[in-house]
Amino acid sequence: MMIYYTQLIFVKPGCEDAFNSFEEKVLPLLTEHNGELVYRIRPDKSSVIESNRELPYEIHLVAFNSKIDFEHYKNDPKRLTFMAIKNKSVEKVILIEGVEI
Repeated sequence: MMIYYTQLIFVKPGCEDAFNSFEEKVLPLLTEHNGELVYRIRPDKSSVIESNRELPYEIHLVAFNSKIDFEHYKNDPKRLTFMAIKNKSVEKVILIEGVEI
């Protein structure tokens, strides 16, 4: 059974280029850990029907064969070398774990 992770990513104002640089470096690593980028969405206000919170910069849905694969991706030494870029550019991330029902 696939495990899905949704991330609501809030980027610090003016740090969009740094965040995009981080993504270019780490997203290709997903496949090395049995992961798949299902969606990478940059929503705008016109796509939101209702909300009482700020809009994230991006929404990611990724799938992994197992939670262990996700943990290996999260802790991949190649990915960790770029964490300073993420920490500089990202205000917060809301991570949601789920399965297909």
